[in-house]
Amino acid sequence: MQTIMDYQKTFFQTGDETCIKPMILKDIADKIEMDISTVSRVVSSKYVLTPYGMYSLKFFFSESMQKNDGEEVSSREIKKILSDAIESEDKQKPLTDEMLCEILNKKGYNIARRTVAKYREQLGIPVARMRK
Repeated sequence: MQTIMDYQKTFFQTGDETCIKPMILKDIADKIEMDISTVSRVVSSKYVLTPYGMYSLKFFFSESMQKNDGEEVSSREIKKILSDAIESEDKQKPLTDEMLCEILNKKGYNIARRTVAKYREQLGIPVARMRK
């Protein structure tokens, strides 16, 4: 847990989920010099109580994507931008996955429309025609 906290220090200081850095099981396994399977067993069905709520240890592991400038960002950051864009959209003309893809590309996130659709579904947000 200490290694996860060290890796995700900004989140534990601020509680801002967009500050979660991309981290995979291998990152932690390498630091604590244990096998990935051991880390996987330890984090499954374990929780941590923070000042910002209770989180599954699996919550702190996320995929990474590379921005156009080479910076690695967490998929959570992209999901946050998507949900914010959809939340502030014109409900009469909701944003399509293609439009959302363009918004992200303008912000420097090189992301495909299929990935936008996948993240939108993971967030439980219906397609544009269902959001009218």
